[in-house]
Amino acid sequence: MRPTLADRIYHQLYSRIVNGDYPAQQKLPAETVLAEELGVSRPILRSALERLREEGLVYSRQGAGSYVRQPARQTGLGFAKVETIADIQRCYEFRLTLEVDAAGLAAGRRNEAALEEIAAALRLMEAATGSHQHREDADFAFHIAVAKAANNHYYEAAMRALREHINVGMKLHGQSLMSDGAKALERVLTEHSAIHAAIRDGKAAEAREAMRAHIESSRSRLFGGGFVDLRM
Repeated sequence: MRPTLADRIYHQLYSRIVNGDYPAQQKLPAETVLAEELGVSRPILRSALERLREEGLVYSRQGAGSYVRQPARQTGLGFAKVETIADIQRCYEFRLTLEVDAAGLAAGRRNEAALEEIAAALRLMEAATGSHQHREDADFAFHIAVAKAANNHYYEAAMRALREHINVGMKLHGQSLMSDGAKALERVLTEHSAIHAAIRDGKAAEAREAMRAHIESSRSRLFGGGFVDLRM
């Protein structure tokens, strides 16, 4: 099943919301304006907005349009902003603990809904790779879907708290992939496909190793082996 146009619009709007382009409690542009800006019909836009409403990211006021919902208040979980290259490296280091374990758990606990969410994100990445593009929103959607499949809300909460931090690394990694050409994008897609396959097949050890290999490869591609000395 290929991603639909409504899926693509949903992910575009989702990315804008989580990145703060549409702040909490702000009214979204009118449907006619959004539909024209995104180049889709209003029924397609409404389908994407309905999905965002179901997930609690937006809400409607009768006769007044759609608004971004205030995110749930975090308790005891927060990270300082990324300010240096060392911070990006530390984030990768932490992900090697967090996401490797989540992938292993996901292989043992996944259900059909969780597998479909991972597969849907992978299809978006496939479409982007076929168009010689890298999509940070689809990339993050894949990784958080894996965390959700672990069926332990602490993994998902930690990933959401790290969203902006991970996105910095993903954006820089994506830029390096684009400069390296189509084969680099295809290589990264293969890495994600291996993670998906291991989780789908219930192979925890393989899922852990596939996730570890992907994050380590991503870090190496970004830093080119020139890691920062974190003892300083």
